[in-house]
Amino acid sequence: MAYVICEPCIGVKDKSCVDVCPVDCIHGTDSDEQLYIDPEVCIDCGACVSACPVEAIYADTDVPDKWQSYIQKNADYYKK
Repeated sequence: MAYVICEPCIGVKDKSCVDVCPVDCIHGTDSDEQLYIDPEVCIDCGACVSACPVEAIYADTDVPDKWQSYIQKNADYYKK
């Protein structure tokens, strides 16, 4: 299981999640609309979930139906 950043992050990119991630798997440039979690590096610790001020981060198995596309969107970001 990995964690996924969903729609509430768009335009916010608070980066509190980046600060608490022990494996530095959360990235995004200034031009990206949101931050992304690398599913290959994420160790499933969940530290990012409680750090997110807009509740945008979910375990991939718990992503709400309306945001299921963000699972692939996060994975695709790291295939560039």
